[in-house]
This record gives sequence, structure tokens and C-alpha cells, in this order.
Amino acid sequence: MDSLIIKGGIPLSGKVKISGAKNSALKLMCASLLTEQPLILNNIPQLADITTMSGLLAQHGVKISASGEDGLKLQADNITNFTAPYELVSQMRASIIVLGPILARFGQAKISLPGGCAIGTRPVDLHLKALEKMGAEIDIIDGYVIARAKRLKGAEIFFEKVSVGATENILMAATLAQGETILHNAAQEPEISDLAECLLKMGAKIEGIGTNKLSIQGVEKLNGAEHSTVADRIETGSFIANHIPVSPQICKRSS
Repeated sequence: MDSLIIKGGIPLSGKVKISGAKNSALKLMCASLLTEQPLILNNIPQLADITTMSGLLAQHGVKISASGEDGLKLQADNITNFTAPYELVSQMRASIIVLGPILARFGQAKISLPGGCAIGTRPVDLHLKALEKMGAEIDIIDGYVIARAKRLKGAEIFFEKVSVGATENILMAATLAQGETILHNAAQEPEISDLAECLLKMGAKIEGIGTNKLSIQGVEKLNGAEHSTVADRIETGSFIANHIPVSPQICKRSS
């Protein structure tokens, strides 16, 4: 299609339901790996990345089923595979976020680098350095991160630069670590606060939500919970809402 012809001048009316934020939903799905009990997530967007993440989690052994109109029920009570293969991880960079939860709960993980053998222009070194500081032994062999730890230990971690993915990965790992973990220069995006709120419902102990310093007191185990994914935002001027009247003006979408 070379062009779109739009004839204006007709008043619009109605309501638009804003779906759950993809960036948040993907990480919430990974949180299911932290507990053997069911995690029910509502307001999940129907997107290709959600299908890809479902496939990745399913091959680890997570049982996934529909819940309500727009929800998922995930239960990781029989994880049999600790490897995230390149063919799945390469489809979606967010797949690296399974590293922290699997390592924290099971003491071992083998996760493909998102770029295969080439670490690429957006390295995951911040994730790996933080996990090493928490006591993990990490090797990179044939494009795979191979991590081991009897139990991760709390540590004070200073991120060299702000990283949403590293903050999320280490936040989840720290919930099951022994002792307290403090994350300095943590990212503050809405999906991080959403993940932290879900983890609180699961029994995690987290302070500093919404700031660049997160304190996590590790617990022995997490429980199941029900959580609704934070919505994407549509901004019209200074007005932000989950349901807004449709109007013929330019809107800016952010997530």
C-alpha cells in the first residue's frame, strides 16, 4: 500500500481500552519461574512477543493456560529444563530475563546470549557482573551463559549505567537470595514498579519502589498471586487514562 487517503471533518466518539504494556507483561511472565504456585496475570496484550515468551517458558516446563478474557495462568511447579536455546532467545531480547529467576530458584541456568556467540552492541555484562557479585559462577561457552550458584547471596550492586533489563533480572534474582541486596542506579521505568508490585504480592520484601535505589530482602520462597499488568499510556495533552474518549487529535503513545 503506497498511501492512505483520510477524509476528515467527521466527529469521533467512543472509548478505547488501553491494553497491558508489553514490556511489563513479558517480565511478569518470567516471574512465574520464582514459585511453584500459580501466578495469574490479567490484562495481557495479544502480541507476537507474548506468544514467543509463552513458548520459551513452556519449554522450561511452565504450564500456561488462559485465564478470563485477557489473562494467563502460569505454574512452574515442574521445571525440567534449565536451558533457554538460541532459536527462542534470538527472537526476543527480553528472553534473557529468565536467567535471574531460574538461577535463583534452581541454582543453575544455561541461557543463550541474545546475539548468539556475538555479544553485540547491547551487552548483558551488567546482568552477569551483578550475578557474580551475588556469588554466581558464570562461564560463557559457545554463545551460552552457563551460571551456577548453590544459593545467591545478597550484595550491594552499583549499575555502571541505567539498564531496565539488568534491574529486572537482578530484582527477581534477589527476591530468593540469602540476605539483603541493594541496587543503586536502578532503572525507574513503570514496568519495573509493576514487576516489583507483583513480587510483593508473591511475598517478596522490596523497598524503594519507583526510585533508583531498590532494597530487597531475600526470602526462602515466593507464593502464587494474581496481578493485573499496568496499562500502556495514551497521552492527550496533560490527560492520561486507561479509558479515554476518542477525539480527532494527535496522540502520543508510550510504554
